Amino acid sequence: MSDTEANWSGPSPMKKRTRPERKIFGAWRVASWMALGLLSQACLLNSAPAPPSHPYVLALGTAQDGGLPQIACHRPCCERVRKDPTQARMVTSLLLVDPHSNQRWLMDAGPDLPNQVQLADQIAPRPSSLGRPPLFDGILLTHAHMGHILGLLHLGRESYGAESQRVICTPSVASFLRDEAPWSLLVTAGHIEIQELRPNTTLKLNDRLRVELIEVPHRGEFSDTVAIRVEGPRGAVLYLPDIDKWTRWDRDLAAELSRVKLAFLDATFFGPDELPGRSMSEVPHPFVVETMQQLEHLSAQEKSKVRLIHLNHTNPLHDPDSGARAEVHRAGFGLAIQGQPLGLDGTSWD
Repeated sequence: MSDTEANWSGPSPMKKRTRPERKIFGAWRVASWMALGLLSQACLLNSAPAPPSHPYVLALGTAQDGGLPQIACHRPCCERVRKDPTQARMVTSLLLVDPHSNQRWLMDAGPDLPNQVQLADQIAPRPSSLGRPPLFDGILLTHAHMGHILGLLHLGRESYGAESQRVICTPSVASFLRDEAPWSLLVTAGHIEIQELRPNTTLKLNDRLRVELIEVPHRGEFSDTVAIRVEGPRGAVLYLPDIDKWTRWDRDLAAELSRVKLAFLDATFFGPDELPGRSMSEVPHPFVVETMQQLEHLSAQEKSKVRLIHLNHTNPLHDPDSGARAEVHRAGFGLAIQGQPLGLDGTSWD
């Protein structure tokens, strides 16, 4: 991270969990099976492990902006999921939790935010409080596309009516939120409080955690785009859900991977033939096959850091029986799993 660092005294930390609240962590194994529309049906396990004492992340969703199944899609990729709703996936978002301070942060606020808050409350609950306090100690945004900011509207007076929810983003995204309705009403009404953080500078979240916004090339109709690097006492995590192509980035992917213990990487499309009748140049992303080729020279240990995320509904990696998924696993890479907790050192407790 750069030497330029901003300190932030955010909302008051959550109070220490009681013993009954710790049983919530028994939901971890169940959470990996959760899907949109089924969150309220999840049950806790009888034997609940104690929560870890060190920070961890958890994918609240793994799908591209439209989710899985996607609206009006009647192809096998979505019909399969409608027949088996446990295979549904919410839009990509990452939860960061520090059990020591009882704080939590959200990375990207997409259209599934209501259900994702419910999942977050099962894993890392907020204390009961009067009024409409912030749902997170901070919401970090990567850019201003639909799947990454649409959920902020649920913080407005038509829904939750949050009181000064802190939103951390680049000046470019901040300008969009302040200037463009209906997001601008969130600002003027005090539902969100924006903190600007320039790319390639770091922010101290608390005594154990820092974040850095790293600029990446991606469609810039509304704002710039960043990846988020989280650094804690046991390791670091890279969250990079959107980028045009690895070759257009001014950084080396393998070098960035060497700086972290875990990397959630853009895997929107598996290959170049997923959108019949539509030019793939309209939605530029690195194909999974390109990412695997880019990293094929790395050791098995380095490859194991990768968790593919932000999968379009057409991506065959959604199908657990697909040849594509078997190919990814044979190559030594991993998939982000909705509801799976992972330490900043890459350790899994589920």
